[in-house]
Amino acid sequence: MRDGRYDAIVVGARCAGSPTAMLLARRGHRVLLVDRATFPSDTLSTHIVQPPGVAALRRWGLLEDVVASGCPPIDTYAFDLGPVTAVGAPGTDDSPVAYAPRRTVLDTILVAAAADAGAEVREGFTVSDLVAEEGRVTGIRGHDRGGATVTERATVVIGADGLHSVVARAVRPERYHEKPRLLCLYYSYWSGLPMHGRFEAYLRENRAFAAWPTNDDSTLVVGGWPFAELEANRRDIEAAYLAMFEMVPQFADRIRAATREERLVGTAVPNFLRTPFGPGWALVGDAGYAKDPITGHGIHDAFRDAELCATALHQAFTGARPFEDAMADYRSTRDEHVLPFYELTTEIATLEPPPPDLQRLLGAARGNQDAMDGFARVNAGVTSPVEYFSDENVGRILAAAAPGTRSVAAREVELPRF
Repeated sequence: MRDGRYDAIVVGARCAGSPTAMLLARRGHRVLLVDRATFPSDTLSTHIVQPPGVAALRRWGLLEDVVASGCPPIDTYAFDLGPVTAVGAPGTDDSPVAYAPRRTVLDTILVAAAADAGAEVREGFTVSDLVAEEGRVTGIRGHDRGGATVTERATVVIGADGLHSVVARAVRPERYHEKPRLLCLYYSYWSGLPMHGRFEAYLRENRAFAAWPTNDDSTLVVGGWPFAELEANRRDIEAAYLAMFEMVPQFADRIRAATREERLVGTAVPNFLRTPFGPGWALVGDAGYAKDPITGHGIHDAFRDAELCATALHQAFTGARPFEDAMADYRSTRDEHVLPFYELTTEIATLEPPPPDLQRLLGAARGNQDAMDGFARVNAGVTSPVEYFSDENVGRILAAAAPGTRSVAAREVELPRF
């Protein structure tokens, strides 16, 4: 299955595109990777690489570069839900921590890895359209910084260019499991707000915010409100952002002693899955699947897609499997993994108070570190909500509860089903 100058052209060189290009190039395929940005450069992001993403960086031989950047590990997740608080470890023995490198750091590492693997990298290249013949995508058309129009051809064009993907706009894939924008999130970087390896999240009525450490002794502090309040708060985003912290006095005291170092940036994201492949094209990362960033799963979702898609395309390029069969497996595996987390994320993004049954479950988990770690791992994308909220696991937590807690929690508990 080779009928272009390149086996694959990857549009977008950040967390989905560079790993896809790198993995294909490492398998000997001819890859062109393009991005309109030049690196290092920043982009909207929660930055956090959850433990599954850290495991991917280790598999690829890139974790040492992230650690060498001075980005601190995050080994504790604390969730203050108001009535209850859960504190646990987010990872496993094999991958126990998360990292939250600035995107100026992480994306530069990923682009360099793609180039080192043998992919041709063109920065500052803007894709304007796709080239198609007889209903099949066969290449891209675009221009470099000099403005010259360039056409390149490939067996497959991969859209890794984010929520507003040029590739997706051209091929118009089906969207499904759609949900509207639920939440507006804004963030900035603070100095003088030490986190000591902790990710802290707070949920209050119609507000949520969180903080975690990143490069240069900085702390990212992100928070938001329902999308329905966007217009009311647009007149003074900064005031609305700062007012959230007053809902948790102990955090408000800490951040008043800190210094905000950069401007506020933010966004509101729709929720959907797109069909991630078709004749001559594929989608990875946010181009194929977008959800609210409140759970911070975007980077490791992109890494997972890169591995799944690169494996499927390698099978197609080598003739081991037909393109349609290999890519159908990519789609089904992706969807099977992401849908429970998608439903959990969109439920959290409503900013509704935790339901009484969840409060009872976490109350029963108090003093049970395994149960608290399990809750942290769900939020870190390590353990599926299906597993954690299963009747069997809930029964174990309730059975192990301290006697005083067990009497409150032993009634029938109706929890989210994913």
